[in-house]
Amino acid sequence: MIRIISAFILAMVSSLSSAAGQELRLVDGAPQRHVVVPGDTLWGISGKFLKDPWLWPDIWRMNREDIRNPHRIFPGDVILLDRDALGKPRLRLERTRMVPQIHVETMAQGIPAIPPNVIRPFLSDPLIVEAHSLDSAARIIATPNDRVYIGNGDLAYVANADPAKLDWQVYRNGKPLLDPESGEILGYEAFYLGTARQIEAGNPATFEVVTMKQEIGRGDRLVPAIRPPLVAYVPHRPDFLVDGRVISVYGGVDAAGRGSIVSINRGTQDGIEIGHVLVLERNRTVIERDEQDQKVVVPIPPERIGLLFVFRPFERISYGLIVQSDGTVDVNDFARTP
Repeated sequence: MIRIISAFILAMVSSLSSAAGQELRLVDGAPQRHVVVPGDTLWGISGKFLKDPWLWPDIWRMNREDIRNPHRIFPGDVILLDRDALGKPRLRLERTRMVPQIHVETMAQGIPAIPPNVIRPFLSDPLIVEAHSLDSAARIIATPNDRVYIGNGDLAYVANADPAKLDWQVYRNGKPLLDPESGEILGYEAFYLGTARQIEAGNPATFEVVTMKQEIGRGDRLVPAIRPPLVAYVPHRPDFLVDGRVISVYGGVDAAGRGSIVSINRGTQDGIEIGHVLVLERNRTVIERDEQDQKVVVPIPPERIGLLFVFRPFERISYGLIVQSDGTVDVNDFARTP
C-alpha cells in the first residue's frame, strides 16, 4: 500500500513538474510586432504568438499578481516579440501614449481576456441556483392577445415586480446539474432568456422585451439586471492537477463546439479560478465481447478535442467558454490541466 501511495505521489509530482516546464512554442510565422486594436482580446493576441495560448503568462514573465491584474494592454499599444539572453522568447510592451492623463482615462478600455459580449449574460446572478430559488421572483402572468411566446419589442404583464427597478433579466427554471462521478446534484441551472424593461409600474406591471435569446412566455421569471463587474484576468493554466467532467452544455443541447458555454464539476472549493484554461478530452467507451462471448466495456484512450476558458466559477461548478474545438464536446467529457 505504501508503495502504491508513493508511486501515485511521484506521478503527481512528475506531471506537475512536466507542466511547469512546458516549452514555449511559437506559431509558424509569428509576427515580430502586433499593434493592439479595439476588439482584440488577450486570448486572440496570445494565439498570434503561441501554439499553446494558455502559456501567455510565461512569455510575459508574469507572476500571480500580474495574472489577476492584467489591465495593462490598450488599443494603440505595440507588442514586440524578442528573446532573452538564453534565447527564450518573450513579449514586451511599447507604449504609444506618453501623457499620464490620457493613460488614466483609458484604463477602463484595457483589452479583455475573451470577448465580453459572449459571456456578459453569464456574469450576472442568478445562474446556478438552489432548488425553487426563482419561485418567489417576478413572473410573467399574461401576454397581449394570449400569445404563447413573445419576442423583441413585445409587451408582457408581470406580477410582483419592484417598481423601482427598470431593467430586468428573464430566466426560466432549469434542470438539476448532476455530478457524473457521484450522481450528486451540484446545483440547478437557470436558463437565461433575454432582457426586459419596466415601462409602467403596477401589479401587474407592463414590461417590454428588449432582447431575446430564447422564446419568452408566461411563467418565466424576471430578476433585476445587475451590471456585470469588470473582472481582470489573464488566460493561464492551473498550477495543480484538474481532472473534472463536463456536466452540462448551456442552452439545453447535448453537444457543444467552439463558442459554446459548458459547465464542469469543479469549482472554487477545488481551486478553480477565473482565467483557468483546461484541455477538453473525449471520454468514451466501446462494447466488445471477450473470449467467453461476454460483453465487456473497453475505454478508448482520451483524445484532445478542445480548450475551455473558465470565466465564472461557483463553489462546486464552473462555467467556461470553449475557445478551441476540434470536434463536438459532450457531457461527461474530461476537463483537465493542459
